[in-house]
Amino acid sequence: MDRLDAALTGVEAVVDATNYTTTDRDEAVVYFGTSTQNMLSAEQQAGVRHHVVLSIVGVDRIEGNAHYAGKREQERLVAEGPVPWTIVRATQFHDFALTVTRWSEQDGVAKIPPLLVQPIAPEDVGDVLAEIATGAPQGRYRDVAGPEPQDLVDMARRTNDACGHRVKLVPTWSSLLGPDMAGDVLLPGDGARIAPTTFDEWLAKQR
Repeated sequence: MDRLDAALTGVEAVVDATNYTTTDRDEAVVYFGTSTQNMLSAEQQAGVRHHVVLSIVGVDRIEGNAHYAGKREQERLVAEGPVPWTIVRATQFHDFALTVTRWSEQDGVAKIPPLLVQPIAPEDVGDVLAEIATGAPQGRYRDVAGPEPQDLVDMARRTNDACGHRVKLVPTWSSLLGPDMAGDVLLPGDGARIAPTTFDEWLAKQR
């Protein structure tokens, strides 16, 4: 905590993009809860004026995912905490299909859940977070998403082809990404902020 206090001296805004991967719900809640409480306490001591947290579109609509449970705890603590705040929920990044491939691939076969997503470029998310961090706290910000809905299985096929990675894709639900994520639950809500970079534009740079 001493090093954290020192690091925040003179800081006006903090952007929290903490990530943690686990299949254990309690572990995720403890991790996000502890790290968020420590950060907010140090920010309060340092006089930080704005805490910005990157969260996930649909985080309040999916109960079975451990990571989402941890992010909900993070959001709760930020909203109830002592530092003025903005919560930014974004859709999955353009490289999400490749990440899922790597999670599940065994012996040249990868299981990909048939999710409907509206992926966004990480650079676009970074631009939004930087803009918000330099402004006044806004509470719950509108959803942020890429321009077009995509099928995750098709994204995985096209991304792996672009990267020259040979893998057999099997569309199926898994314990990490189950059928409670089916339909439009991962899509942005009305009034979302739509970022400019398409999946095709991002994919062209992977070749």
